[in-house]
Amino acid sequence: MTNNDILKKLRVALHLRDDDIIQILSLVNFKITKSELGAIFRKEGHPKYMEAGDQILRNFLNGLIIHLRGPGTGEEKS
Repeated sequence: MTNNDILKKLRVALHLRDDDIIQILSLVNFKITKSELGAIFRKEGHPKYMEAGDQILRNFLNGLIIHLRGPGTGEEKS
């Protein structure tokens, strides 16, 4: 399973729109345009398909944590 597949499945499971994903990524100061995001969600054989790297998935997951839980206070215990 590729990073693109994981992002697609999370988008569907969490009922996220492109604007929501861009906002989640902005929570961790990661900038992405709507056209770049659209290229990630295209089919693999499409000429404008873009492979999602580990950095995009990692930043999305970190942003999703902030989006769902809220910003941390820095006082969490391990």
